Amino acid sequence: MSKKIPFVTKEQVAKIAATYPTPFYLYDEKGIRETARRVNKAFSWNKGFKEYFAVKATPNPFLLQILKEEGCGADCSSYTELMMSEAVGLKEHQIMFSSNETPVEDMQLAKKMGVIINLDDITHIDFLEKVAGIPETVCCRYNPGGHFAIANNIMDNPGDAKYGMTRAQLTEAYRILLQKGVKHFGMHAFLASNTVTNAYYPELARILFKVAVELHQETGAHIEFINLSGGVGIAYKPEQPDNDILAIGEGVHKAFDEVLVPAGMGDVKIFTEMGRYMLAPYGALITQAIHEKHIYKEYIGCDACAANLMRPCIYGAYHHITVLGKEGLPCDHVYDVVGGLCENSDKFAIDRALPRIDRGDYLFIHDAGAHGFSMGYNYNGKLRSAELLLQTDGSVKLIRRAETPADYFATFDFSDFFKK
Repeated sequence: MSKKIPFVTKEQVAKIAATYPTPFYLYDEKGIRETARRVNKAFSWNKGFKEYFAVKATPNPFLLQILKEEGCGADCSSYTELMMSEAVGLKEHQIMFSSNETPVEDMQLAKKMGVIINLDDITHIDFLEKVAGIPETVCCRYNPGGHFAIANNIMDNPGDAKYGMTRAQLTEAYRILLQKGVKHFGMHAFLASNTVTNAYYPELARILFKVAVELHQETGAHIEFINLSGGVGIAYKPEQPDNDILAIGEGVHKAFDEVLVPAGMGDVKIFTEMGRYMLAPYGALITQAIHEKHIYKEYIGCDACAANLMRPCIYGAYHHITVLGKEGLPCDHVYDVVGGLCENSDKFAIDRALPRIDRGDYLFIHDAGAHGFSMGYNYNGKLRSAELLLQTDGSVKLIRRAETPADYFATFDFSDFFKK
């Protein structure tokens, strides 16, 4: 079971808040580094293994730098994500570019930087050739369609996803790319999100390995790497089991030995693109209770809102909440924990059993380290918060300052409005 223990105390947060007012995001460097090392250990059996961190999950150069130091690359999907990855010193094949409905400028920058381009659609071959030229290394994204199931449990529905090529298109794409001079091929697929089972990657790997063997036999293409993408999730709820990345890695190893090695393809490199697994547990949204309301329900109002963390608002996603300093008290009060947006869905928790919350209490919203800050927005004119790093020596470092009204109005700098 997942233990939801904050990586800071009430006293630490109070000290931090004296310099950086709430709300703010706080990341745990120790946890990030330990997880990266655990992932690399889990796949150490594969000589070419590389984790390409999904930048979209937590786009912060200070965090990318930490992951780079631990041997990770970057999975990018946009122009600015490419720029950020380059800014921390990642280059060429240390970066994967997986985009869809890709703008011309994005594709041109990816080609200019020499990164690995992952084509989402067969029509993108002509598009890439026209706007940037075909490189010698190309990856193609596969969508098997239908439902993806493990042990008769449906995990997701790739057939409804807009991503990737059909099986027939994949063969055609490889043949076309061979004719255009491509020498090194990769394959990529993403079939399910936030899976909490050790079986997902091994099952996905087995599917992709079999297709890779078929593609090699059909086209003669040299498949250099297979990218399992993301999808390895975390236990957001305390009662959920944690994924065991070492067991997952060994499951992929077994499939590798049973499918690729007998086909003479034991040199294939394995890549992953995990965001949530790498960062989510090691980031928290810290907010302060500033109001309480007693009407038909009991409400606690926070200085954070859905503009800071929108997953509960748009997905109904569960994020565990700890009232710092009251970890040992009984959860004998039931609250809706809400933010201040003019939207009734702006709720971090609904009918959540918690200890009594008083104004001034600090709330630690767990597992916000991925798809948290990055999905923030400015509705109601709300400003994005600061991001802070709890370093391994216990000190706290500012890794993104909080937005100011000047930032919010900066895109009107061509006009006379807001000028003093």
